Amino acid sequence: MVPRLLEVYRNEIAPKMMETFKLKNKLAVPRIDKVVVNMGVGEGAQDIKVLERSIEELAAITGQKPLMRRAKKAISNFKIREGSAVGCKVTLRKRIMYEFLDRLLNVALPRIRDFRGVSADAFDQNGNYTLGLTEQNIFPEIEYDKITRAQGMDITIVIKNAKSKEQAKELLRLFGMPYKGKE
Repeated sequence: MVPRLLEVYRNEIAPKMMETFKLKNKLAVPRIDKVVVNMGVGEGAQDIKVLERSIEELAAITGQKPLMRRAKKAISNFKIREGSAVGCKVTLRKRIMYEFLDRLLNVALPRIRDFRGVSADAFDQNGNYTLGLTEQNIFPEIEYDKITRAQGMDITIVIKNAKSKEQAKELLRLFGMPYKGKE
């Protein structure tokens, strides 16, 4: 089964992008390469159960088992030793990536209280977009009663073939990214 957003990209978004930016080849059209979801769990260095719970929640949200991330350097002010577990991340590609983006854009973001849109300035020089969330309970896969603590996450959408930030911004707008302002 082909994910809904992938069909939308192939049938509607790619032709619009070719027309808007006067691209002659379909392979020159910007596309989403991968989505990286990262959870920094500083308390995981002292209490491994907090990190294990965060890993379970991230696996439920993304549909893929996360990797445990360890500290590269010791930081005495934060009581972190080199090699201690401090977070988890998952890299989504292909079908799972499109299904996650569909849930993020159409279900999770509208569930944020007083949501007015995401910043349109969060693009880096390569056209990748990074979004920070403060709570994991906006995803329907997380049961509100079972949450022990609110845990934030960073979501990076890596865009391939974007020649400028404007191309990357237009691609995400066509996918349904709700930007702030009058756009």
